[in-house]
Amino acid sequence: MAAGPRHRPGSHRAGRAMGLSRRQLSPCRAQAGSVSAVKLATLRLGTRTTAARIEEDAGEAVEVSAADVGALLAQADWPHIAAGAAGTRHSLAEVDYAPLVPKPGKVICVGQNYRAHLAEQGLEPPSWPTLFAKFSSALTGARDEILLPMVSDAVDWEVELAVVIGWPAHRVSERDALAAVAGYAVLNDVSMRDWQYRTTQYLQGKTFDRATPFGPWLVTREDPSINEKAMELYCEVDGEIVQQGNTDDLVFGVEAVISYISQAMTLRPGDVVATGTPGGVGQWRKPPRYLQDGNVLVTRIAGLGECRNLCRREREPV
Repeated sequence: MAAGPRHRPGSHRAGRAMGLSRRQLSPCRAQAGSVSAVKLATLRLGTRTTAARIEEDAGEAVEVSAADVGALLAQADWPHIAAGAAGTRHSLAEVDYAPLVPKPGKVICVGQNYRAHLAEQGLEPPSWPTLFAKFSSALTGARDEILLPMVSDAVDWEVELAVVIGWPAHRVSERDALAAVAGYAVLNDVSMRDWQYRTTQYLQGKTFDRATPFGPWLVTREDPSINEKAMELYCEVDGEIVQQGNTDDLVFGVEAVISYISQAMTLRPGDVVATGTPGGVGQWRKPPRYLQDGNVLVTRIAGLGECRNLCRREREPV
């Protein structure tokens, strides 16, 4: 690895160490004024999609004037648009969830970021975040079927906290990093292990088509259920809990990850950062265990809802 900046992730002096001014460090969140606690989703409605505000207590979703959550976040005053929306209402019992942000500009993933996951592999914590990418074609809705591809016999689960960016972030310090965050969602980094470990590069096993459940809601940081340092994550297969972790086990917390990524690339509204998975994946069990046709995969984070996806094996074309 080439020599990097002198600061390490976790240092609140990250931006200052690289000589950045306060203007460079500060995202545009302040321009939006106060941000209300709100839950957002992207719904499929026949041939179209729409962003929607989730009113969980009322059991309804209210249409917002944007085609999806990504398009909503692209508007500078999106918090006010979302909070004030008074569109058509839909019963939550009947809605069809599209991927939360269907076409993010970037999906950046962090590997080897929970101590328990490192321990199950016999690994030490890394000095720097391990980054890889997904493409938007990998994303699928919170209730969609997951296609187990015929070319893989090692499809594994990985519950992850997803960060959705709400304001541009370019070389932000850790102290300022959370100001770029719109909110959080549930993601399962479903991984084709036999493809992942063919080379030292993860991407080929991480971005199979429509294999990454993402949703159901974006929950803004202002929601009282949000505590980036103490969020419970669960993954179930057919009702059995196979993963249970907490973000207090992260090697690099949300602030450190956002700051680190932003040193290399500008994070923009609608970009997604998957922060890693806790221990309990199928690959490192003895013997290894993988998803099978008919399994129901449930991915849940306290306060953020759940994805519930039926797994179906891809069939040979007739």
